[in-house]
Amino acid sequence: MADIMKFNERGSKTVIENGTVFSPKFDHDGLIPAIATDAVSGEVLMVAYMNDEALSLTLQTGEAHYWSRSRGKIWKKGETSGHTQVVTQILTDCDQDAIWLKVNMSGQGACHVGYKSCFYRSVELSEPGASEPRLVFSETRKVFQPKDVYD
Repeated sequence: MADIMKFNERGSKTVIENGTVFSPKFDHDGLIPAIATDAVSGEVLMVAYMNDEALSLTLQTGEAHYWSRSRGKIWKKGETSGHTQVVTQILTDCDQDAIWLKVNMSGQGACHVGYKSCFYRSVELSEPGASEPRLVFSETRKVFQPKDVYD
């Protein structure tokens, strides 16, 4: 396995926001949110989290790695499903507390429940006087069956 990169200490606000030093801001759990979009279409595929090891592995291998909060371990996207993400570009926001990965997907979908994107439902705005918002499917067909891919 590759060595974990040591990321730069965070400098002044000016350096962080206007400089060329990459110094990601991990939260109190050591995580940073990562948004993955399709490099060609721009479609948002998923949101996950990275710790320093996942970000380091992603930078070193060119393939997306994340920190699974539910499993408490690093996972390479597609290690089970075969639906890997090859990174074409990594961006960070102005204060370096979020990561944006532009990726080329191999396989059918990014979502573990079988859709191309994890964002397969929209929140329907409540009408005045309505009791609560509801979810409406924006993707109506799964691109793969999870039971055929995952144990």
